[in-house]
Amino acid sequence: MKVKVVTDSIADLPSQVVEELGITVIPLLIRFGTEIYRDGIDLTADEFYRKLVSSQDVPVTSVPPPAAFAETYDKLAEETDQILAIILSSRLSGTYDVARQSIGLMKRKCRVEVVDSRWATMAQGFIVMAAARAANTGANLDELLAITQRNISRVDFRAAFDTLEYLRRGGRIGRAQAFLGAMLRINPIIGLKDGLVEPVSRTHSRAKAIDYLYNFAMSFSHIEELAVEDTGATDDAEKLVERLSAKFPKERIHRSKMTPAIGTHTGPGLLLVAGMGDR
Repeated sequence: MKVKVVTDSIADLPSQVVEELGITVIPLLIRFGTEIYRDGIDLTADEFYRKLVSSQDVPVTSVPPPAAFAETYDKLAEETDQILAIILSSRLSGTYDVARQSIGLMKRKCRVEVVDSRWATMAQGFIVMAAARAANTGANLDELLAITQRNISRVDFRAAFDTLEYLRRGGRIGRAQAFLGAMLRINPIIGLKDGLVEPVSRTHSRAKAIDYLYNFAMSFSHIEELAVEDTGATDDAEKLVERLSAKFPKERIHRSKMTPAIGTHTGPGLLLVAGMGDR
């Protein structure tokens, strides 16, 4: 039986990739005022970012309930006896713990392995895609675990903020920091290290921030996968894709709107480049 691959909505996988590779995606939850939405299902990315700009409510995210994972595992267990779940960094969310603990709630017998990707966004997505492709060629669960662990060290991303206001709203930085950032036109660049967000640089204009993202992509000596994502910064994202296409086939650059569960914390205007390959 073919191994079934599961992930969460933070992987930012385009819908056509999910369908083509047969990946199951479990959505995180977003509370916006009194309403609760399933990430990417009940509220599209475009709808979310319009609502984010116009609303005074500060959205918050929460992990999927254990039943969401257990029911998914049980449904997939009707078709397979092996499941691999690749989940966003356990240092960013409790989703990994829930995914693992939910195995005990299953009604069917099936081997389920849950892996902490230590990543998010399309960096996580690339790890999931590689596992799903291997599963579709007949690799067993142990082989997929080895492939996944190897690829965890082969992905990376950088993201540029256009505004610090939404980090302030979410309580992640103070009002003074947000005000100073706006006054100085600071565009911070972030990445992940050991599963945690860390600042890696800062630029003093949007143009320089985009230059930084381009140079980051070019720092790979060999690129297998490349993605450009945004939270309502479509024009900047498309221009960056055109620029990158001089070095990497445009048709192979994944374009993705960052999931609302991420946009909740970053706000609109975030631009991200993720890659998988050799550095």
